[in-house]
Amino acid sequence: MSEPAPNAPAVRDLAATHFRLGWIGVLVFLSLGLVLEALHGFKVGLYLDVDQETRRLMWRLAHAHGTLLSVLHLGFAATVAHLPQLAAPLCALASRCLSGALILMPAGFLLGGVWIHGGDPGLGVLLVPPGGLLLLVGVFAIVRAIGRRA
Repeated sequence: MSEPAPNAPAVRDLAATHFRLGWIGVLVFLSLGLVLEALHGFKVGLYLDVDQETRRLMWRLAHAHGTLLSVLHLGFAATVAHLPQLAAPLCALASRCLSGALILMPAGFLLGGVWIHGGDPGLGVLLVPPGGLLLLVGVFAIVRAIGRRA
């Protein structure tokens, strides 16, 4: 039998955390999608009126990005669980960055659609670029960790 990697408990904990985050995120953002479908189905003016195009776009982007980032967490959890010898510092960086992106990007789009100003999204949309940067750094850290594995 092969011996477990020295950081096996930490790897299991990291994988479990991201499986949890991923599935909770899928639940939250698919629920948001159902709410958006209901707003559309019941022809709610706040969502469907012609002057609400920005709101519709922002909320659909929140739903799509949140769902995709949640699935990305599931992929990260599977990667960490499948390759436990990944560089721990890079995995920790990726974990923090992906978690931040999961919060900032959808929240920025959602808040940007709550308060719109003359066809422009609200200030909440300013959360999106830092979230995108965190996503980029997190994915880069994963790629580096995979490249450095033993």
